[in-house]
Parts: sequence; C-alpha cells; structure tokens
Amino acid sequence: MLDVGKWPVFALLPPEELRLIRQACVYGSAGNEALYVTVNDEVFALGTNCSGCLGLGDIQSTIEPRRIEALCGKKIVSLSYGTGPHVVIATADGDVFAWGHNGYSQLGNGTTNQGLTPAQVSTNLLNKKVTEVACGSHHTIALTSEGEVYAWGYNNSGQVGSGSTANQPTPRRVSSCLQNKVVVNIACGQLCSMAVLDNGEAYGWGYNCNGQLGLGNNGNQQTPCRIAALQGINIVQIVCGYAHTLALTDEGFVYAWGANSYGQLGTGNKSNQASPTLINMDKERMVEIAACHSTHTSAAKTQSGQVLMWGQCRGQAIASPHLTHFTSTDDVFACFATPAVTWHLLAVEGDDYLTVAQSLKKEFDSPEISDLKFVVDGKCIHVHKALLKIRCEHFRVLLNETDEESIEIHQFSYLVYRAFLEYLYTDSINLAPEDAIGLLDLATYYRETRLKRLCQETIKRGISEENAIALLSAAVKYEARDLEEFCFKFCVNHMTAVTQTQAFADMDHDLLKNFISKASRWRRIVR
Repeated sequence: MLDVGKWPVFALLPPEELRLIRQACVYGSAGNEALYVTVNDEVFALGTNCSGCLGLGDIQSTIEPRRIEALCGKKIVSLSYGTGPHVVIATADGDVFAWGHNGYSQLGNGTTNQGLTPAQVSTNLLNKKVTEVACGSHHTIALTSEGEVYAWGYNNSGQVGSGSTANQPTPRRVSSCLQNKVVVNIACGQLCSMAVLDNGEAYGWGYNCNGQLGLGNNGNQQTPCRIAALQGINIVQIVCGYAHTLALTDEGFVYAWGANSYGQLGTGNKSNQASPTLINMDKERMVEIAACHSTHTSAAKTQSGQVLMWGQCRGQAIASPHLTHFTSTDDVFACFATPAVTWHLLAVEGDDYLTVAQSLKKEFDSPEISDLKFVVDGKCIHVHKALLKIRCEHFRVLLNETDEESIEIHQFSYLVYRAFLEYLYTDSINLAPEDAIGLLDLATYYRETRLKRLCQETIKRGISEENAIALLSAAVKYEARDLEEFCFKFCVNHMTAVTQTQAFADMDHDLLKNFISKASRWRRIVR
C-alpha cells in the first residue's frame, strides 16, 4: 500500500481520515499544498494556499482539510499543477477544470485574473472529451480521447506550440506536424511540452536551451518537432523533469536527454545531452518512469518491482540509477525529491480490513481449510471446491461428477496450472511472458475468455526482439487475433533485429510465408 503519510503535508491527518483517501496530489513550491479524494468521492484540500491554488474560494491557508464543493462527485481521472501554482484536472466525463495562479492565462479562461475556485475550461473543449492534462510552470496542455492536443497559457519559448511566442489565453489545438496524428501521452517540463503518438514517435516543442527537446540542438521550437534520433524506437511513456526528459520504450529501455547538472539523466556524469541517450539499467526491463517539472529527480520501476532513483535526491547529486528499497516510484518523490511533491495523481488503497478479494487471495493454496488438492508434476495445490464451481464452468461440471479429494493433472505444467487456479482466487496473473503462453493454451482449452485476454496483455508487456517470433507463433496457434496483430507490428517495427534471432531461423514454414507476405503488404500501406 502507498503511504500518503510519507508526505509531510499529510502528517497531521488522523489515521481514520488517511484510510478514507482514494486519490491524492501534493504540490506547491515547498510541497505544502495537497488535494485528496475520499472513497465517497468527496474532495478536500489543505496547505498554504498560495495564489488560491487550493480552490477554496479564498487565499487563506488551512492546516485542516476543507472541502472543495465544486469538485465533489466529479470523479477526477487526471490532475496536474504548475509553479504559480495553478491546478488543472480532467474528470471521467472529459471536462476540464482549473484554478489558482493565472498571470499568464494558464487557466484558459481568456483572462489573467486569479481563479479562487475550480472553473470549467470551455473554449474549444466543450465538445471534446479530455483524458489527460499536463502543466508546465505557467502553461497547460490537454489530451482528448481522439488524440488531439490543446494548449494555453505562458508561451515565451513556444511551449504552447502555436508558432509564435505570444501567450495563449484560451485552449488552442496544437496542429502543425501533429495534424491528422493520434497522440496517446503528454508531459510538460517547466517551459516545454512533449507528446507520444500511437505509432511510438515522440515530439517536443518549447524551451530547449538545455537540450530537453532531444533534437540534437539547443534552439527553442515554436511548433512540435519529431525527435529524429528515436527513429525506429517505439516510445510508450514520456515524462519531464524541470529541464530534462525521460522516455520508456516498448522493450523496457529508458532514454534521457536535457539538463544534467544534478545527474538527473542517469548517464554517470553531469553533462547535458541534447539527444536521447540510453541509460544503463543492468539489463533490467523497466515498466514505469517518473519525473516532475518542479524537481530534478528521476525514478523508474523494473518488471520485477524494484525501484531506482537518480538526480537530485535530498540535496545529493546521484548521477547513475540507484537501487532503493521502495516498492513505488511515488515513494522516491515523497522521501527524496525537493520539494517533496507527487509526480502524478496518486491512487491509494486502504488496508484497515481484508476485503472479500483479499481474504480469498490469502486462502489460496492453504491446506488448512481446503477440501480439494490438485497434483501436478508431483506437487500439490490446495483449493476450495465451492469457489472453483462458482468461478469456472469447467470445474462446475467436473466437481459435480466426482467426490474425489485429490485430482491429478497431466496436460499442463505445475507453474501454468497453479497460475490458473490462483487467477480464480485473485482475478490476476503473475507470470513471465513465455510462461503466459502455456496459460494462454489452458485458457483456450477451458474457454476462459477473460483469462485469455489477461495472458495476451502479459505477453504484450514482455515482448522483446528475442521472443517476438515465439509469441507471434503462440498467438497464431491459439487464435488470439489482437495479440497476433500486436506481435506482428512489433516484429515489423524491429524487423532487422528480429530476423537475426534463432527463433526466426526456426520459424514454421507456413507461418514464415504468411509473415513475409503480410509484412510486405503492411510496409506498402505505411509508405
């Protein structure tokens, strides 16, 4: 569980109040402002309230939480904040609300008047569904469900992407070379903006004197520019620090560029980099990267759950990724960032009691009260007949026809069958991509549609140049169409490396023939 008590601003909240928190954000020049959402979807704020950034209708500081009436029940899905600070949120309905500092029209309401309460940002967005927002120091960008980007506010370096350096008082669509393209991820540094497309390309615009746009130079850009150095590399997540940028690839590699005076690029030195530089992570696959425009701190999480940090960490300059004992990148920012802010909207789970799901998970493979065991490869797995009947049609039929207390399984391995039974207790799977292929086989055999989908998602997250062909073959064999298309596109995007693997050399003749034919057609379409 994420402990929001690690952020000092929450220190005075009583335990019973902390247990109710579902979402939270800590912001401000000293990490002294906070907003949180309870399990009842009530929204509260506390702190110094600089520039009215708590949205309470006044500029009075408050050491005790006060309710933000205008946001209660709104179901916040994305939140970001600036340096002023100004705060911007997107709701589940796709609406955008903003409040706080507005000296550069960063609230998008056409004025420079301070916003003391949340007000909807309507110009050009009323018929749009915004799914994500990101703030720089005094500008804001928003991503719609259709993959469009809108920007407004401070524009001294072109960070609004309008082609000029005039401030933008209301939301304006960022077009130029993003026209007719689909953006899936956005981020802001202090004075720059970044975007990732659905095809894995990355674009940047705005301030670039530290090389934070990754273009190989230090010239500001008033419209989006593609990061050519990442050609052929598929980016899935991008984050910005104060003046540096991190990007995560579909293979779990991390690239960094921009300012590096605190070692925030993780390159082992403190030299700025104007082009993307691959960070040495000791061959660990990364699944998440973290940075925040108000800090010089960087963090990442590995596929195995380990968390690394580098950059400015409690006044120290850590120039290479440092392994921590944390289980979340959020903990890095709570304990080591200056100021101690959150890098994104936190999701918090309560732990004051065991839910039904948690209780079931606890009893899986526990012989104490089980009434059935499966023997696979000579190993026992202890389960409960009633739960299996409820959760799986195959077992409903099987166990109604037998009173056996022990059943031997020969068709599947112990690892795969245990993962299947554990899924029935937890609704989740925890397997390496290659092992998930066996579970995909089982899911197909038992006609477990949702499990089949989870297996596909696990395989997607773990795909690499070495295993891509094996995963593609499995997708074809088990008629997993969506996975097949995903693996195919990955292979085409990494064609040179994939065709040099042993798996490609050993590829089934018919599959190889179909792959080459489809790849040639696909490349003609792309061109």
